[in-house]
Amino acid sequence: MMARAFSPGRSKPVLSVIIPAYNEQENIVPTVTEITNQLREHKIPYEIVVVNDNSKDATPEKVRALQKKDPRIRLINRTPPGGFGRAVRTGLAHFRGDIVTVVMADLSDDPEDIVQYYRLIAEEGYDAVYGSRFMKGAKVVDYPKVKLVVNRIVNKFLQILFWTRHNDLTNAFKAYRADVIRSAMPFYGAHFNITIEMSLSVLIRRYKIARCPIRWYGRKWGQSNLKLRAMGRRYLATLIKIWFERLLILDDLLAEKSDFKPDA
Repeated sequence: MMARAFSPGRSKPVLSVIIPAYNEQENIVPTVTEITNQLREHKIPYEIVVVNDNSKDATPEKVRALQKKDPRIRLINRTPPGGFGRAVRTGLAHFRGDIVTVVMADLSDDPEDIVQYYRLIAEEGYDAVYGSRFMKGAKVVDYPKVKLVVNRIVNKFLQILFWTRHNDLTNAFKAYRADVIRSAMPFYGAHFNITIEMSLSVLIRRYKIARCPIRWYGRKWGQSNLKLRAMGRRYLATLIKIWFERLLILDDLLAEKSDFKPDA
């Protein structure tokens, strides 16, 4: 399958950066600032979609202050119930760009990797990019040991189950052409299980997916909202759903994929 680049005769594709945020008043300003600085430096047209997931702190006020300096920053306030997956789904329902990526609000994802993702899709023609924290050239700093062990076990299981070389499917930080991610919608994950729902749903549709090393850094402020025990049943439910979709109705999924029309 050949990769499809955006047409050189049109303006550069717009990148939508979705940032789900819950109680991130200490992180949201440096996160958005570092991202926008990188995108401006590389002359990438963008919008930043911050989804405030019922924060109880000053997160929305911090974003509004940023909006005064940059109108390309958008704030969407969710109403209860909360949940990371619900916030991501809200962002996916409202983004306007040609390429979309989900970025954490806690400075764990490196803005330079966003630029790498953009180029792989906009210039090299991939349909999606799955960065990996666990391949040659990647960098991981301050990953909690217990979560790291669980991460590697789960991802190895997913690799075997779906016969794929991608070894970091549980990470939310990936990028997609707008048409591609919409072809896999709707999503139903309410919490962090949406990470595998998105990546596996695009994977089984056999799109052209790039793989590249990325950098990941432990949170600078606050605590992670990911609770491993509570997530287990949700990950399992999502995994079973997509596995049976691949097993029983893959022909229908691929037939609908034919509606995907690359830029002329």
